[in-house]
Amino acid sequence: MRTWLLSALGACLIMMAPLHASSAQTRITEPYARMVARDAYFWAWPLVNIYNRRKAFEQAPEVGLMNGVLPFAPLNRMSMLHDYIEPDQRWVACPNQDTVYGAGIAALDKTPVVIQVPDFGNRFWVYQIVDLRTDSIAELGKMYGSKPGFYLIAGPNWKGTVPKGIQKVFRSTTGTAFVVPRLFQDDTEQDRRKVQAVIGGIGMYPLAEYDGKVKWRDWTKLPRLVSPTAGNGSGETQWVFPDTFFDELPAVLRDAPPMPGEEARYAEALAVVTAAQKDPALKKAIVDEAGKADAEVVRPLLQFQNFGLPLPYHWSTIDNGAAFGTDYFTRTAVAKSNILVNKARETKYFYQDLDSGGQRLNGANRYTMTFGAGQAPPVSGFWSLTLYDADHFFVENAIKRYSVGTKTRDLRKAADGSVTIYVQPDKPADPAQRANWLPSPAKGDFSLYIRTYGPARAIVQGAWTPPAVRKVQ
Repeated sequence: MRTWLLSALGACLIMMAPLHASSAQTRITEPYARMVARDAYFWAWPLVNIYNRRKAFEQAPEVGLMNGVLPFAPLNRMSMLHDYIEPDQRWVACPNQDTVYGAGIAALDKTPVVIQVPDFGNRFWVYQIVDLRTDSIAELGKMYGSKPGFYLIAGPNWKGTVPKGIQKVFRSTTGTAFVVPRLFQDDTEQDRRKVQAVIGGIGMYPLAEYDGKVKWRDWTKLPRLVSPTAGNGSGETQWVFPDTFFDELPAVLRDAPPMPGEEARYAEALAVVTAAQKDPALKKAIVDEAGKADAEVVRPLLQFQNFGLPLPYHWSTIDNGAAFGTDYFTRTAVAKSNILVNKARETKYFYQDLDSGGQRLNGANRYTMTFGAGQAPPVSGFWSLTLYDADHFFVENAIKRYSVGTKTRDLRKAADGSVTIYVQPDKPADPAQRANWLPSPAKGDFSLYIRTYGPARAIVQGAWTPPAVRKVQ
């Protein structure tokens, strides 16, 4: 009975919401405008983030590599790396060196796009396709039994004819979609060569160019392109700016129509924006409030310890990656700390800022992590443990190792079958430990991050969680 009443009440509120939202003609006070602005800045932060990435991709003159490092392509095109990502990129926090991946932004308000999927054989692969909210709109990968061929991504208002040869159509809820293919590669030169024979068939292009024939490209031969954005020092490139946020918000919300129940939220925010456009003092106030919200609410979410589901030994995780819905807190936290995560069935993530004693991980100390015999992450794909600095980027080191896991073919097991990872800034004195060394910074805080690609049921249901990160005394 209680569930039915709550559902009925929710339905009533959804129907009533537009009738009670503030209109553009309503006189409003500065404190009220600040309250609405602060709230809107938080829940729309990920949408503006992706929208501004779209604007950056729109400036790409051709398919290439931005600064010679990152996939960069005009809208409705895709660019691919041909090896692991270089450690000095700053466009996307928490990059991985487990997969070869690409990126493209589809402007579905202009045209549907065709996605090419080559035959990956037994290699783990997944195409992450998310809307402006960073929610997944497609299931396309090895774990879904997806077949090689052509797929179509269309916007919410497209009513065209699906051409012959398209295996499946995925619909986006927004006019913008982000497409990120990933495929496994291990640390050997032999596997690097094998990958080249596969990735040439990965692609994305406007529907008008579809002819039923696979378009191949040698991704090792891409031009170096100049970044259209300014750097942000050691941290991620800034994509959301408090001083322009409310100027961009109307266009962003047009691209992403409200989900059921969001009508009043949208109307309230847009009413304040309209009022501020007519009142310079009010505009100054909401921009000021956006700056405060950025510093006080959004910025702390870079730290993994400030969000997620708590697990043993101070690890944390999320259960709704790329399926955030109206969980605004988790969506913004993930967008700030490690944007573009996969759905839980595709990749499950575990975050760590603290050692087993609850102290911040820091380069001044040495740590160990031991997976007991048979206790490595249970996956159908592969797993990795990556180390990031305080800004969530790779830490340069002499052996150029930024993660360990399935791809690390020389990881050593102890006599009892366990595997111990040595997390420290200096090379282990014991030669037997060096194969399992994950270099940390010589000073400063850092984080650890476990990815489980193709997680088994034990991971998805929470029966498996990571071991403690123990400080070496």
